[in-house]
Amino acid sequence: MARDRTRATAFPVDSNDINLIKSAHPPHWKNPQPDGPYNLVVIGAGPAGLTAAHEAAGLGAKVALIERNLIGGTCINVGCIPSKSIIRTARLYADMRDAENLGGDTPDRLHVDFQRAMRRMRQIRQRISRADAAATIASKGIDVFFGDARFSGPDTVAVAGKALHFRKALIATGARPRLPTIPGLAEAGYLSNETMFDLTECPKRLLVIGGGPLGCEAAQAFCLLGAKVILAQREPMFLPGEERDAAQILSDALAREGVEVRLNTEVVAVRTGGGKKLADLVRDDDMMTISVDEIITGIGRSPNVDGLDLQSAGVAYDADGIKVDDYLRTTNPRIYAAGDVCLDYKFTHTAEATARMVVRNALFLGRSKLSELVIPWCTYTDPEIAHVGLYPAEARQNGIPVKTYTVLMHDVARAVMDGEEEGFVKIHVKEGSDRILGATVVASHAGEMINAVSLAIKCGMGLHALADVIHPFPTQAQGIKKAGDAYRQTRLTAFWKHLAGRWLAWSRR
Repeated sequence: MARDRTRATAFPVDSNDINLIKSAHPPHWKNPQPDGPYNLVVIGAGPAGLTAAHEAAGLGAKVALIERNLIGGTCINVGCIPSKSIIRTARLYADMRDAENLGGDTPDRLHVDFQRAMRRMRQIRQRISRADAAATIASKGIDVFFGDARFSGPDTVAVAGKALHFRKALIATGARPRLPTIPGLAEAGYLSNETMFDLTECPKRLLVIGGGPLGCEAAQAFCLLGAKVILAQREPMFLPGEERDAAQILSDALAREGVEVRLNTEVVAVRTGGGKKLADLVRDDDMMTISVDEIITGIGRSPNVDGLDLQSAGVAYDADGIKVDDYLRTTNPRIYAAGDVCLDYKFTHTAEATARMVVRNALFLGRSKLSELVIPWCTYTDPEIAHVGLYPAEARQNGIPVKTYTVLMHDVARAVMDGEEEGFVKIHVKEGSDRILGATVVASHAGEMINAVSLAIKCGMGLHALADVIHPFPTQAQGIKKAGDAYRQTRLTAFWKHLAGRWLAWSRR
């Protein structure tokens, strides 16, 4: 059975994990005596909970922070930090294999040191976690409690035998991996984002179930680190929510790197035999069995709402999470929620943004709205796929005519120099105007590039104004400027060309 790697009781792999646990859940920590009523009680010390606690305490509020496992939550311990650290090492090996195309020599024998890659990941994770050590948080005037939180009334939370009374509370308990309902999977054993970072040896053969962001990132990274990877996706394409040409570029990249891609394929059963995991795969009524060393599931995440006794607080929830209004209030006006436990967009940056909204709305009569957030996201494969705003299909469903300006990355000088020509910049505007509706960027640094478009949408800048921004040359972000230049060219109609020509002719007299 898979272990919950965010728990302080998880077995540490090395000294880095031991040091992480010492700071993120000190073994001999003594909870303080409650000093209520608190202005804000925060349940969950992941990105949303930490952000809210720091913001509120910094503004003078009396804050209590409750965590049952490791401070830092999914992001630091089993999510963004470890996964992107491994992805960086995987890209290093990809570059070494591609050295000839970059003007160098490919090593005759390229040895992948998987243990070293994982050790680097754990070192980075432990280093970053130090910023939010329990003692550091407490030194800022925040009462830190470890234990399982349960509501015992509409304004009270119980933890470790102590009652915490509050004026306002924030539920920021995050989400956990969703387990596919595949017969035999739990018995055979599987990995998720909460356990795959415990690996000390690279699996020779690895099955990844699910072609969403987590599945694609894991499949590519482990393939580049030496595993023979089979990726099984029920849908006919990866990343079913993304634009089709973006997903196709990624599909081609994965196949080129050696990932065995199986689309329209469902894993229907798993069992063990001969020391291996045997998975039955079905596609178009044809079944085949594959033998693998490990299985990673990446089909999504489920909100952590169990065990909170939400009924005692009058907080409504269902399988999709806690129900909130546009101001992030639950059905109990004293209690708010933020982050993965209540949002469809389960991203660290969204969790932090909604936590800041809660501090304003709950403590300072703010009126910040969830619906007004501009939320970008990125899948950190190579190339990366980033998006913000509306997709063309969404805009048309809302009766908004769309015009798209596309720049291919092989027309961007820096991308050519870097040998990173795959991808494109697409910026969608309302037809007849330069109002930016959304954008998709597929590039090696798409996650960095999308920020300019996010800022433009947030500040109401049109594509024309975005084109006027001076970019350093050469950068791959020139693709954004080129899209703006393409828009400006369309504004130069025959009439304006005629007027300009007459003016220039007159000025020569």
